[in-house]
Amino acid sequence: MQVLFYSTHKFEKEYLKEFICDQKLLLLETRLTLETARLAQGSQAVSIFVNDDASAPVLQKLSEAGVKYVALRSAGFNHVDLSEAAALGMRVGRVPEYSPAAIAEHTVALMLALNRKLVRASNRVRDLNFSLDGLTGFDMAGKTVGVIGTGKIGSVVVRILNGFDCKILAFDPHQNEELKVRYNVNYTDCMRLCEQSDIITLHLPLTKQSRYIISKACIDSMKPGAMLINTSRGGLVNTKEVIDALKTGKIGYFGMDVYEEEEGLFFEDHSDDILQDDVIARLMTFQNVIITSHQAFLTREALVKIAETTRYNLECWEKGVASENELRI
Repeated sequence: MQVLFYSTHKFEKEYLKEFICDQKLLLLETRLTLETARLAQGSQAVSIFVNDDASAPVLQKLSEAGVKYVALRSAGFNHVDLSEAAALGMRVGRVPEYSPAAIAEHTVALMLALNRKLVRASNRVRDLNFSLDGLTGFDMAGKTVGVIGTGKIGSVVVRILNGFDCKILAFDPHQNEELKVRYNVNYTDCMRLCEQSDIITLHLPLTKQSRYIISKACIDSMKPGAMLINTSRGGLVNTKEVIDALKTGKIGYFGMDVYEEEEGLFFEDHSDDILQDDVIARLMTFQNVIITSHQAFLTREALVKIAETTRYNLECWEKGVASENELRI
């Protein structure tokens, strides 16, 4: 089976070549768009990343080019029109889990870096400024952390924060009984979680129901100076309303690994360009904001898992059998 990989990055190429060596691989740095779908001509399958466009018109172009299979190198699939894929008879598979620990650990790293002002402190020392003024943080112990979404990643976040002796509130339509018993997690509704939490962290998929789950109403209910962390999906947060809250001090810290408009921005080197995104530009002016560019997943263990699962999905399809990771409507 000939497979065309879109949006391949230097950090993943060695893993793809190692674990999918028995496939005919074509690795492109180019993103999948309506214009680049024609490059799949002659390939039976394509593999795409988080910021590729798999909307209905693009899938139609891929189908016309002979593509029958779409292998996602991600857990999220909000960028794929599954209804159109089904109508075209295309199979879509994902990597449902690569490393919950990777994302959970990055989440807590953002909390600690913001709290203890590590970026500012490091930059200050590089300038030979060893003053501690303005670097005061707070003890994590005893603080209330609201975890929105307690699936595999959110559950690991809970376990880590329990080690910090934090009090955990949670919001999820499906309550995890083990977390309630083992870590004394208290489930509540989203608004009460925002009202009572010192730190709020997001770990849920992007759906019609969850889009902008953090917007003005939730922000207004937060404690003054609350910390907000998003390592899940950019569209969960109304970023412009977060900026307004940062300006007033309502939100005291913001850690962001994902961004609603990250397509064409994250994963690329724009160091020689003029930044066109005014929202990101404004966020970068705040000393109490840390932005990482969709980096939370990036560990060796996660990259191996992504490559292995992608290989498995492709091998299933080549053998004419369904993969357990296929997405259906």
